[in-house]
Amino acid sequence: MGYMEDHSPNWIEAELRQLDAAGLRRTLKTQAGPQGAIIEVAGRGLINFGSNDYLGLAGDSRLADAAVVAADKEGWGSGASPLVTGRSTSHQRLEEHLAQFEGTEAALLFSTGFAANMGTIASLAGRGDLILSDERNHASIIDGCRLSRAEVFIYPHRDTDAVAVRLKAANGFRRRLIVTDSLFSMDGDCAPLPALAGLAERYDTMLLVDEAHASGVFGERGRGLCEQFGVEESVTARVGTLSKGLGSLGGFVVGSQQLIDYLVNRARPYVYSTAMPAAVAAAAIASLDIVRDEPHRRRELLRRAGQLRTTLRENGWQVGEGPGPIIPVIIGDPDETMELSARLADAGFFVPGIRPPTVPDGRSLLRISLSYLHSEEMIAGLIAVLANPQ
Repeated sequence: MGYMEDHSPNWIEAELRQLDAAGLRRTLKTQAGPQGAIIEVAGRGLINFGSNDYLGLAGDSRLADAAVVAADKEGWGSGASPLVTGRSTSHQRLEEHLAQFEGTEAALLFSTGFAANMGTIASLAGRGDLILSDERNHASIIDGCRLSRAEVFIYPHRDTDAVAVRLKAANGFRRRLIVTDSLFSMDGDCAPLPALAGLAERYDTMLLVDEAHASGVFGERGRGLCEQFGVEESVTARVGTLSKGLGSLGGFVVGSQQLIDYLVNRARPYVYSTAMPAAVAAAAIASLDIVRDEPHRRRELLRRAGQLRTTLRENGWQVGEGPGPIIPVIIGDPDETMELSARLADAGFFVPGIRPPTVPDGRSLLRISLSYLHSEEMIAGLIAVLANPQ
């Protein structure tokens, strides 16, 4: 049965009404001033539990100062793609810093983490290949899989048995690729990286791990969960972003020199996108230095996250599993979720409600994101409101 044609000029309005009826319509918010523990939204100061600025670096003056110096020296706009004239000295220095920080041969910058995933996945796999992707992977991974035109097997969340069964039967493919987030952005739990690394080795399969929400936060040196689980050498490509724990902007891929050389020639979002401003790259270099020199930030962040997760459970909330700063409070119904988010805002706390399609039906949630900048008093205040949200 085919689709019914819709030539009505008001079809967009009808679609928006359906979103309204389902409680799923999103609206834009604007905050004034820098990112930090307190932000201004609609003229009100709110304690910010909605940012991915886990280490509190987005508003750090050291990043801004580095950007100002680079902008004065190298200008603002990069003018072209990296392969033409867009790759500046700051871009080169950042790639060298990233490779050193991550302990790899080489690194490659992308304009965003989304572009890094799309470009890398579609370069490593194509027609005649098989991709195995966790059902809770980020949209950028999902879109990269679609763009690749490979056959995609979506396995149940963290189900390595399903991965093993599919790989065992995966005959006739040119290449095979497992792709997963390391720390899942909504659930806050970790991928079973040691098991996936073992399967990749056993079945001669590539493994791509997106460390977007783990970079700077986990691992002895802050490299992420691949470092923490000791599987770095088993991963074909590690993808990360500079825009979360590192407080800047852009995406990156680290791995062997051969991998990076290949992506330079094959990754369309890299080849055909204008390079990020040099000043942005300079700010990211400053953030990497802070992550290296101030490990107490991630240690204190993880300590407070563990305490908050435990307290919320003791107060009767359904809280997702996970060791990090992403703490999902499962509500279920989207309307109830947004009503609770609004009540928290009335009390002075910005905690975003997350609804389908970002999360599965029946799993709408409050996504609490902790930052190193949150004080004990701020966290205690949030707990007090959640203890009596009416």
